[in-house]
Amino acid sequence: MNWLTLIAAGIAFVVGIILVPVFIPILKKLKFGQQVREDGPQAHLKKSGIPTMGGICIVIAMIVGTAVFFPQTAAHTIPVAACTFLFALIGFLDDYLKIKKKQSEGLKAWQKMALQIIFMVALMLYVALGTENGTSTMIPFYGMVDLKGWFYPIAVIAILGTVNGANFTDGLDGLASCVTIVITLFFTVATAMLSNFLDPASLAMLGALVAFLVFNHYPAKIFMGDTGSLALGGYVAAEAFLLKMPIMLILVAFIYLIEIISVILQVGYFKLTHGKRLFRMAPIHHHFELGGWSEVKVVIMFTIITLVLSIIAVLGIR
Repeated sequence: MNWLTLIAAGIAFVVGIILVPVFIPILKKLKFGQQVREDGPQAHLKKSGIPTMGGICIVIAMIVGTAVFFPQTAAHTIPVAACTFLFALIGFLDDYLKIKKKQSEGLKAWQKMALQIIFMVALMLYVALGTENGTSTMIPFYGMVDLKGWFYPIAVIAILGTVNGANFTDGLDGLASCVTIVITLFFTVATAMLSNFLDPASLAMLGALVAFLVFNHYPAKIFMGDTGSLALGGYVAAEAFLLKMPIMLILVAFIYLIEIISVILQVGYFKLTHGKRLFRMAPIHHHFELGGWSEVKVVIMFTIITLVLSIIAVLGIR
């Protein structure tokens, strides 16, 4: 096991801890402030104007931390870094348009989805055709199974669900950061178990997220925006597929999953019942928040759930 790759986490942390406080005043000067939904929790209106697009710092720190090991680990780290960057680019466009138009909607839904599908297809084909045993997938507590043709519909659901689930999870101070930190720890452990190798991409993302969390915890001084949340979704999807464990996302990325499912159920129930709501508000973290939980309590509980399920996932690696 190459313990030197731990340096990736340290480099990314240092880059992030330097970049974020530099970016905060720059974003303020450019008036790149958070556009808060008017139909969201009223308590969140005070967050309007807090600098957003901090995800730029996460992506830069992650790529710098990973780049140190590109020559030796290119087959794994380049696809992960590329996927992280490309999905961050979608988020950047979305954030920029929100700020320019001074509203909570940036890219139109079809535009965002079209770009996601393009990058999703690229990742899916790379894994299926460009890696060993491309369509094989690990089933928790069972082992590797070749999904063959079933790989493609599962990949579509898993990648789009992960990316958009990460996007919905970014709704409270530090929530997406904390949950994804635990997921990166899972990927680091999983890589070590499967290949006796510490993954610099997951370690670099870990360092970048911890640095960002220093400024993103409640009360947040900066938000990652869609630039960050879509980048995290792209990173998690890429890691899961390159490690042949997209089905493990049901466990380790359960919070992403339940966030997006809560939105789908809320919208569907609202339409079927002509105006009734299944939850107080969706995504589901707002349901608990409106039920009296503080932001900090929601973040802690969702992080603990992710940690417990990640431990179960580690036990299920075969």
